[in-house]
Amino acid sequence: MPLLKGVGKGAKWAGVMGFRGAKAGAKASRRGAEWVADRGEDLWEHVPAEEIGETIGEFLDEARDRIADTVESEIKDLRKAIKRQRRKLGV
Repeated sequence: MPLLKGVGKGAKWAGVMGFRGAKAGAKASRRGAEWVADRGEDLWEHVPAEEIGETIGEFLDEARDRIADTVESEIKDLRKAIKRQRRKLGV
């Protein structure tokens, strides 16, 4: 049973180290949250919201056009394939 004792000690050690890591992470996240709370509003004023909105709008319009073109092309190809199959079947 020495193997099981070793496994138990390893699990205990991993649990202790994991808890220590979690405590360190919590401390760092608290500091980060405090920093954002202090400076977040000032930083938000520098974000170009209108420019971001325009850029995303242009991107969406372009994507919509490309999708429409692709669908139109696929429909044409499908119609041609159906005609070929009908001719082949004699319908």
